Amino acid sequence: MRIAIATDGEFVSAHFGRCPEFTLVDLENTRIVKREVVDNPGHQPGFIPKFLSEKGVNCIISGGIGNNAQVLFQQSGIEVIAGVSGKIVDVLEQLKNNSLVSGKSFCMPGTGKGYGLDKNQCDHPDGHHPHNH
Repeated sequence: MRIAIATDGEFVSAHFGRCPEFTLVDLENTRIVKREVVDNPGHQPGFIPKFLSEKGVNCIISGGIGNNAQVLFQQSGIEVIAGVSGKIVDVLEQLKNNSLVSGKSFCMPGTGKGYGLDKNQCDHPDGHHPHNH
């Protein structure tokens, strides 16, 4: 199984489409056999699901992800695990132990609209922003 984790430094990114990079992990049973980091190719509608699908990704992990992206991934047969936060190393440990829990996406419907270079935050409910820096 190949997993793509939306990555922002050492942490799971709160914004799937806007993350700087993806950590790609090949998991066989409970063992990580390969790990690489690839740059985010850009946030154009529908491009990232195709990009990751072509890389053989079966599952994506992020803090927040928009509804349209979730639908595109599901149409490609790629599982979406949202609502995840914390350090990449901790997420990898949870993956190996089969204890990673999917939560509610940190991005509410519509909060990604109008995203551009001038907007780098989405309007998380109650001011919640899941970075644990």
